[in-house]
Amino acid sequence: MTHSAPFKLGHSNKPDWQDAIDDCLQQTGGSTDANLVFLYVTDGHARDLGKILRSLKQKTGVPHWVGSVGAAINCTNTEYYDQPAMVMMLATFPEHSFSLFNHAEDTHHLAATSTTDNVMPGVRIALVHGDPRNGQLPQVLEQLPDSLGNGYLIGGITSSESQLFFQIADDITEGQLSGVVFNDNIPVASGLSQGCTPIGQTHMLTDCDNHMAISIDNRPALDVFREEIGEVLAKDINRAAGYIFAAFPVQGSDTADYMVRNIIGIDPRNNMLAIADQMKSETPIMFCRRDGRAAIRDMRRMLNELKKRIGNATPRGGIYISCMGRGRHLFGDDAREMKMISEVFGEIPIVGFYANGEIAGQRLYGYTGILTLFL
Repeated sequence: MTHSAPFKLGHSNKPDWQDAIDDCLQQTGGSTDANLVFLYVTDGHARDLGKILRSLKQKTGVPHWVGSVGAAINCTNTEYYDQPAMVMMLATFPEHSFSLFNHAEDTHHLAATSTTDNVMPGVRIALVHGDPRNGQLPQVLEQLPDSLGNGYLIGGITSSESQLFFQIADDITEGQLSGVVFNDNIPVASGLSQGCTPIGQTHMLTDCDNHMAISIDNRPALDVFREEIGEVLAKDINRAAGYIFAAFPVQGSDTADYMVRNIIGIDPRNNMLAIADQMKSETPIMFCRRDGRAAIRDMRRMLNELKKRIGNATPRGGIYISCMGRGRHLFGDDAREMKMISEVFGEIPIVGFYANGEIAGQRLYGYTGILTLFL
């Protein structure tokens, strides 16, 4: 098998994990020259993930595996919700071109070593999965690209309705950040799509205390928020929750990216607003709303830009990590979000999951979709 061969996709919603494995392997053609497999399972298979991984390693002989549990998972033209399901993509990469890690402390030597301790050239990209219970993740994400020699992170925070936040990095792991680092011999292209639309103008957060916004533009934060969201929603702030969000523009972004954060409470007595982020004063802030039509428009923009960037290259496969608030909630049923990818790139093998927060560069996003293509 040449290194430019397409990846192989298998997926199954058979409730018995052994049947699901057989189903997936039948689709991938059984025996394989692959040396890395991307694997995502829903909550329905989370408890058996250790057995699933052992069985798959035995049946395929593939040594290296990476992935996560997801409250929902996806693959080419397909989204799996509320049912046991697994998706896997078998990939072949040049020897010594990638390295797995399963906790943050591993990363200091990753830039210098590979799976067989050969020197890796510069790091190009890392696929990472984070545990939502780990409060240090934002700091780790900020430092990781530097310790990887300026690598670019893509990934997501593990999601699980049964609170089983397992990840895969050769073995089962949890609690930290895990994933796979690729060197710069691996050609990739990545794009990010937002699922919210800004409302009003960009303001300045002038005073805050951790997650409490005290003043915006030197005025009480709650006053500014009420003005921005309009009279109807301002009368019923609870209705605004889950629909209106705070957003922080990404400094220096050439695509006007912003990080969306949930509004987690209000303090009418002191006119303050609680936002799910450790905020710093003198930071630009705006408000945005969740918007299906805007999400579809922006997804189309991201896909077309990515297509332009890769020219005539046919991707061998891809990883798509989307927010739990996207998928059927923003795009409707019938796997519309995943089908949009196929409409632009054809039915290439893609796997991924719906995350508790999406990772791009050094930042944690919300309501975004991140598509990474291996060329």
